[in-house]
Amino acid sequence: MLPFKLVYSDAYYLPIGDHVFPGEKYHRVHDRLIADGVADATDFLEPQPATDLDILLVHTPDYVQKLKTGTLSPREEMEMEIPYSRDLVESFWLAAGGSILAARQALADGLCISIGGGFHHAFPDHGEGFCMIHDVAVAIRRLQRDDKIRTAMTIDCDVHQGNGTAAIFAGTRTESVPLPSVSSSTLNQKFAAKTKMRGSHAGDVFTISLHQHNNYPLYKPASSIDVDLPDGIGDDDYLAWLDNALSSGLRQFEPDLLFYVAGADPYREDQLGGLDLTIEGLKKRDELVFRVARARGIPVMVTYAGGYARNIEDTVTIHSNTVVAAKEVFAVTK
Repeated sequence: MLPFKLVYSDAYYLPIGDHVFPGEKYHRVHDRLIADGVADATDFLEPQPATDLDILLVHTPDYVQKLKTGTLSPREEMEMEIPYSRDLVESFWLAAGGSILAARQALADGLCISIGGGFHHAFPDHGEGFCMIHDVAVAIRRLQRDDKIRTAMTIDCDVHQGNGTAAIFAGTRTESVPLPSVSSSTLNQKFAAKTKMRGSHAGDVFTISLHQHNNYPLYKPASSIDVDLPDGIGDDDYLAWLDNALSSGLRQFEPDLLFYVAGADPYREDQLGGLDLTIEGLKKRDELVFRVARARGIPVMVTYAGGYARNIEDTVTIHSNTVVAAKEVFAVTK
């Protein structure tokens, strides 16, 4: 038995046909975790769909109405880059419900992982980049509405910048850090010099995005901290930049809950990425986030976001390793 819960449903499957986004990856991760003995059936919680009122905490009534009635314009469907269907709407509502449940459970247990979600390219009034609605933002606003949390921090480690997240929570903004290709030995000094020069923040949600600069989206709205990584960066430099971003963010902001978007697409064999992380390096990334959260006593909720490896089993391994890393960190006796 795990020291935390996993949120999963077979209905997380995205009915999008032959697509670069592997809609079946969620059940493969579920099955791998059980087959490898990492988790058993008692570790999983079954989510319920978010309500329309939950979705309206983030998304505009006009956009929600279009999704519910199938009246998106051709341009709006093209921007979303996935084929609209009523079944797909239900899958996204369920993903949002799963993120709400995972966030609540994280407050109770210190950690919870949703085997899905992380649709960080959705904006209040439209979808983008395989993302119809922003499940993480919905979860944050629902918990704030219910007075479960006051503040939150998103840590986005997908290879693509979380443009929807940045736009939705634009009130909390401090710094943008474009990164040269530098060796790990110089990182601390360079990052500290940049952060000292920046101003204070305002708002209730602090957003951190660690992403490849020369990649989707073309226009990147400002997060609280943006780490614009150069092409081809590997494990050691990536981990050093992540460590610095976390340290800087947590010096400036005190979240009641961390929302970790654990994308698998910084992987070196990803079809939509251009970084050079190994599978082991990505597991170390997860361990770093979990160790920081645990050391500071901050609950953390996890979603999966992107992963488009040429071999889908690599994506499944990376996502499964997120659970393994959490088990190793949170199973340690305090």
